[in-house]
Amino acid sequence: MMEAPRAVKNWNCDLKSISDCDKLIKMGRFYIFLLIGIIAISTASIFIKLCDAPALIIAAYRMMLASLMLMPFACYKKTWRGWVGKEIGWFLLSGLFLSLHFAFWIASLKYTSVASSVVLVTTHPIFVGIGGSLFLRERLGIHLILGIALSVFGSGLISYGDMTLSKEALMGDGFAILGAIAASGYLLIGRKMRKDQELFSYIFPVYSTAGLILILLSLVFQKSFWGYSPSAYLFLFLLALIPQLIGHTTFNWALKYLPASMVAITILGEPIGSTIMAYFILGEGLTIWKVLGGISIFAGISIALKGTSKSSLFFQNV
Repeated sequence: MMEAPRAVKNWNCDLKSISDCDKLIKMGRFYIFLLIGIIAISTASIFIKLCDAPALIIAAYRMMLASLMLMPFACYKKTWRGWVGKEIGWFLLSGLFLSLHFAFWIASLKYTSVASSVVLVTTHPIFVGIGGSLFLRERLGIHLILGIALSVFGSGLISYGDMTLSKEALMGDGFAILGAIAASGYLLIGRKMRKDQELFSYIFPVYSTAGLILILLSLVFQKSFWGYSPSAYLFLFLLALIPQLIGHTTFNWALKYLPASMVAITILGEPIGSTIMAYFILGEGLTIWKVLGGISIFAGISIALKGTSKSSLFFQNV
């Protein structure tokens, strides 16, 4: 059998090298975008702490301002084309879970520290794993069980440390965990919908629904939308722009191209970024219970994600 000419072999090698370089360049771009996303979402807890408005008002402004900023793009792209009744129902349910996530999590920041709040609210991969097993018939493997155990143990350490501080801090921890559970519902629905929906077709109705629900809740609980300091409105605008439009939307965009496990682990960078910012900007210190609890939770989530197949992760094949 005749050997292929050396020039042809070299040409094939060159094509392979070009293909490999192209993949590396694309992955590098993704990592840069994800880093931007981490930094963006890490600012949320800082803006919330600095804002003197009630939790529901902060959440409502965050989502409605983000929706209004998206509206010109949504109108230009006519994102509503192709929506059917069943999809609209999922959009509404996803928006409901997102609104509850922000309502509980932002409320937690009014009672407990940034470190405790963001560490506990990012336990959502564990609840997503449980939800996937119960509602999507995904297997609950040993890694996920071990991850759940470590995360629950870590949450207990943080709660014990905050319990020694005040009952308010403990209540804030509870709100953060409820925020994680609500986020899990949002992410499970997002997993289902983003397979067939473009980015703007998904985020615009979901963000808008969450904003409308939060406005309704604010009216029910008689929270005023006016009368706050100029700096409060500045922080509300920054919340909508940076952590919501840049941060959350970056991760929603990335889900179409990157493995679910990579995106999930990347989100865990938020507590690290937020805690560092809180230390320097707000002067919040770290207790031994928060450090140990955070390590346990991160270890639990990492083990759970490592042992979970692609089919059972909450971000997949978008």
